[in-house]
Amino acid sequence: ITPGQTSDYLGFDLVMVNNLPEPSVLLADRGYDADRIRKKMEAREVLTQIPMRKSRRMRVGVDHSLYSLRNLVERCFNKLKNARRVATRYDKTAESFLGFIDITSIRLWLRLLST
Repeated sequence: ITPGQTSDYLGFDLVMVNNLPEPSVLLADRGYDADRIRKKMEAREVLTQIPMRKSRRMRVGVDHSLYSLRNLVERCFNKLKNARRVATRYDKTAESFLGFIDITSIRLWLRLLST
């Protein structure tokens, strides 16, 4: 968890260090358009699909049909933020905030199973 005013790409290294399965594709928004991130992912043989910032000099293309899958993740975040406690982050500690995200995720999953 990073502070709300922190740029997303600063937390990128923390996520990629975890013992998660090796990704084959990185779908990210313009906030992650940095040469450092692109080079790291290229070294790990991960296909990056990041729209370029308007200020980028070297043009980089994006496969829009593949990038459209990012919408699934954005919709998940939207559903999580429908829980007022997650959206406003009432919890003082990171542990309790992450715990409530877990509870909200379970609620969403159970709702999905019941339909």
